[in-house]
Amino acid sequence: MRRTAIALVVGAGIGAVVACGGRAQPSPAWTELQGKRNEITALATQIRQWRHEAGLEVEPDDATVLAMARTTAASAARACVLPGPPQDRCADVCELGGAICENAEDICAIATELGDDAWAKDKCDSAKASCREAQERCCQCNRDEVLP
Repeated sequence: MRRTAIALVVGAGIGAVVACGGRAQPSPAWTELQGKRNEITALATQIRQWRHEAGLEVEPDDATVLAMARTTAASAARACVLPGPPQDRCADVCELGGAICENAEDICAIATELGDDAWAKDKCDSAKASCREAQERCCQCNRDEVLP
C-alpha cells in the first residue's frame, strides 16, 4: 500500500499549523512567537521573585500598571534619582530595583518585536510598573536612612 502525504493548513497567520503525513507541525512564525512569549515569561518570573525579595507585593498594583501604558521602561527607571550611592542598608533593595528595571527593558523590547500582541504589551506595562515601584522603594529606603 502506498502512503500519500497530505498537507492541511489550519488557521491563518501566526497560529497556522501544517499537518503532513498525519503529524501536525507548528509553523515557524508560531514557534518564534511562543519562544518570545517564553522569554517574557521567564523575565517576568524573575521580576516577581525580586519584588518579593525587595519587600514588595509580587504584582504591582493595577493603578501603577495602567499609568505605565504611555511611558517607557527608561522613564519608569527614573521614578526617582539618588543623589549618590545607596546607603549600606539599602544596597540590596537598590540592586534588585536595577535588575527589575533591566528585565523591564528586555520585556518591553520583546513586546515591541511582537507588535500588536496584547498579552506582551500587558507584561511590558506590568514590568514597567514593577521597575517604578522598585526604584521608589530604593529611594524611600535611602531617605529613611538619611533623615533621623
